[in-house]
Amino acid sequence: MRNQTLASPPECSRSAPDDTAGLPPSSGARTVRIAEDRDGQRLDNFLMGYLKGAPRSLIYKLIRSGQVRINGGRAKAERKLEAGDEVRIPPVRIELPQDAGRLPPKGMLDALEAAIVFEDARLLAINKPSGVASHGGSGISFGAIETMRALRPRDSLELVHRLDRDTSGLLVFAKKRSALTELQRLLREDHGSGIEKRYLALLLGRMPDGTMSVDAPLHVGLRQGGERHVQVNAIGKPSISHFRALERRGGQSYCEIRIETGRTHQIRVHAQHIGHPVAGDDKYGDEAANRRLREQVGLKRLFLHASTLEFALDGGKAPYSLNAPLAPELVEVLNRLG
Repeated sequence: MRNQTLASPPECSRSAPDDTAGLPPSSGARTVRIAEDRDGQRLDNFLMGYLKGAPRSLIYKLIRSGQVRINGGRAKAERKLEAGDEVRIPPVRIELPQDAGRLPPKGMLDALEAAIVFEDARLLAINKPSGVASHGGSGISFGAIETMRALRPRDSLELVHRLDRDTSGLLVFAKKRSALTELQRLLREDHGSGIEKRYLALLLGRMPDGTMSVDAPLHVGLRQGGERHVQVNAIGKPSISHFRALERRGGQSYCEIRIETGRTHQIRVHAQHIGHPVAGDDKYGDEAANRRLREQVGLKRLFLHASTLEFALDGGKAPYSLNAPLAPELVEVLNRLG
């Protein structure tokens, strides 16, 4: 283990240390002037980005104890920052893990470099392979965000959204704070008004013709050991999915799914709910059917792929249509199904 005192990130200007906080002078305290592109960001979220690697509990402890000040006064975690605000940040030392400073494996760097499907001044999108987590944690040293930051060290990349580790497809990163906040606002707009999300999946059995809409609330619970498990439950959050069969292969249904909400495991649980679970789903699926598909056509993963994202930035003036082709191993499964 080694210690590191974090330095200020480049997007924030730094003024002279501020002694107006009313606390005893503290060597190494910093006063950060909030840039325009951080206007409207919550104090806790700003600190998590600024003090990268600091535990969430430490961030809230610093705020509650008054060690973090805005314009000389105490502030709550949910306080919205304004451009020009001066935030006093105390000296913080963070224990870094043994692999801190290590680059992701070359194979992972090469795979995600090759997976880039779109990039402009504001956004970068990859076709995330199945098995790659969106971010590190829980025993995972490097996820997609850590790997892309290693590939793009000059860019200030932030995850716009997440994909389950086993799901392949479009994963979007923001290169500018303004794009991040606008996209996150669009993602919060339920019922399809903000961003259109479409997936491709192989569902077990024969889906009926036409579009089947599923409006079933989803509740996230915890099983023994802390594992998340989602189920349809009236106490859950509103969740809407639209399933459309594109073609039938080997008695199964290759479908496009459009989701109006983005709940945890939404497609997988809604598919189970209508009696057509996603092929290869070892959490909500059919174990016997999954085994047959693995033996007969080589399906060794969840057949779920985030294929399309459509949205508009700049208040609707800048439309985007991002697409990620179906993963080659899934194309091969379809071919083998005939």
